[in-house]
Amino acid sequence: MKRTQFDALTVLSGVTALGLVLAAAGRLLPPPHAEAVMSAGALLVYVCGGAPAAWTALTSLIRERTLDIDLLMVVAAVAAAVVGAPFEGAVLLTLFSLSTTLERRALGRARRAVEALMALRPETALVLQRDGSVKEVAASALVPGDRVVLRPGARVPGDGEVAAGHGGVDEANITGESMPVSKEPGAPVFEGTINLDGVLEVVITRPVSDSTIARMIALVTEAQEARAPSERFSTWFGQRYTIGVLCGAALAFAGFYWLGQDWELALYRAATLLVAASPCAIVISVPAAILSALSAAARGGVLFKGGGAIEALGAVSVFAFDKTGTLTTGRATVTAVVALDGDERNLLRLLAGLEAHSEHHIAAAIARKAREEQLDIPRIADVTTFPSAGVTGHDGQGVLWAGNPRMAAQMGANIDLPELKPLADGGQTVIYFGRDGAALGAVTVADTLRPTSAPALRALRAGGVKRIMMLTGDRRPVALRIGGELGLAPEDIEAGMLPQDKVATVARLTREGKVAFVGDGVNDAAALARADVGVAMGAAGSDVALQAADVALLSGNMMKLAEAHRLARRATRIIRQNLVFAIGAMLTLVVGGLLFDLPLPLAVVGHEGGTVLVVLNGLRLLSDPIRRPA
Repeated sequence: MKRTQFDALTVLSGVTALGLVLAAAGRLLPPPHAEAVMSAGALLVYVCGGAPAAWTALTSLIRERTLDIDLLMVVAAVAAAVVGAPFEGAVLLTLFSLSTTLERRALGRARRAVEALMALRPETALVLQRDGSVKEVAASALVPGDRVVLRPGARVPGDGEVAAGHGGVDEANITGESMPVSKEPGAPVFEGTINLDGVLEVVITRPVSDSTIARMIALVTEAQEARAPSERFSTWFGQRYTIGVLCGAALAFAGFYWLGQDWELALYRAATLLVAASPCAIVISVPAAILSALSAAARGGVLFKGGGAIEALGAVSVFAFDKTGTLTTGRATVTAVVALDGDERNLLRLLAGLEAHSEHHIAAAIARKAREEQLDIPRIADVTTFPSAGVTGHDGQGVLWAGNPRMAAQMGANIDLPELKPLADGGQTVIYFGRDGAALGAVTVADTLRPTSAPALRALRAGGVKRIMMLTGDRRPVALRIGGELGLAPEDIEAGMLPQDKVATVARLTREGKVAFVGDGVNDAAALARADVGVAMGAAGSDVALQAADVALLSGNMMKLAEAHRLARRATRIIRQNLVFAIGAMLTLVVGGLLFDLPLPLAVVGHEGGTVLVVLNGLRLLSDPIRRPA
């Protein structure tokens, strides 16, 4: 809701409260002015506090054909005035108006996550001109290809790539990482992050409308509009229950009157029941917690695609992890080069040319090694990638290929050679290389574990996760080495897997409970989709990751996953607390209205107080530790 609407609600609530004070003063004044003052105050309350609620209720009834809960409050207040208790009706409308304002202001804190993201965007940027001069332009006018200059302390005006310069960039407001990230030519930078030191030249690679912040804003907005299952149920329940309450109040009026009470007292008690049985607290208890959790997570670099993702992650008891780029850094290093003809530089040169078109982590390692050796990398034509196997291409002398044993078998090459066997027996990844049906050699590549992976897995176990598995297409010795560092049992490690194997394993794990699959969002889209909850790691700047997953961790900090799981479980607990409290308070008030002479003002205080309490309980999630940089 817009800030102007909040201001209007505040003014109306203030005038309503003033009217109640005037009505209360009138009751204390001596005749003949007492009744006039009290009536004027009550009239002010009914106009400023009751008319807006009545308009909202009638609008919902006419346009959407739904009975708004506001209708119960208006009917109860009118009934109180009819039986000669306008002051009690004024108390009801005043407290209802004040609680509504407090609720909307409180929930507005959660919805202002989008405003906080918008505030990260700089208004201007320094664009480097062709003549070497620098021109200040509006950041919104930047287009891909523009070259901008970032001075120390400046915010990055758009997603781009460092073209020149070295320095540290603070990405905490986007990814949740507390430590600055070192940037060098070729490194990506994201809109809204802060250049800490050095002067960087950045080439804009995305239009501002498609930047990381723009997509974050879109995801947070969509998530806040997408209702969780419990939220949809509470809304469904509230609509039907409102009809039940109106019918029940009518039956209660008839019952009280039939039992011998005069019609005014019977109507008064029926109005009390209307207030006592109103499900306001039940309906608001779920969105208060969901919106708060979504906002806290977004500030911590975790994006949930709606309340349903929060509830689903909170129920997860089994986690399955991809290895490369998820549990490991994905920054592999070439550790050995073996050429059957003895020319290791030529083998590395050809292999780098073949892998030049690949975005795989291993290809990047080979390219870095070739640059270090200052090799002349040839152009390879007709490059084709085979997922979970390898890559092929033509160099004019035949078909070059590189990959795992499946790729070698597909090409009909023998890799069971004395020179290559020691590589296969080690705990590092082996990339075999050959031309046509003959192997030419191989390279070994080692990946390093993320520093946060082992602590995160321990935190997940401490948080109630029953089983953690690692699924990888790499060889088993490599998988066992990484799994051993993580404390995983051999039976919880699956190696040599194709994408369809990961999907089948995730499907099998669903028999043990709710399953979350955690991957990099590029090669694991099918497994992410098959799991009950798909979690994409390091999703900042990645279209595929943001689209494929239910939860996106913008940084590579694995502890954010443990914090997101804990937040989801906490949000689920708070939702249960709210529902138990709301239902309990409502039943208590209803029993008091049916069996005892519960005064209408006391029912009002109990009803509105309970509603505000469940909202405040949900807002506790806004201060969750996930929003602090890790």
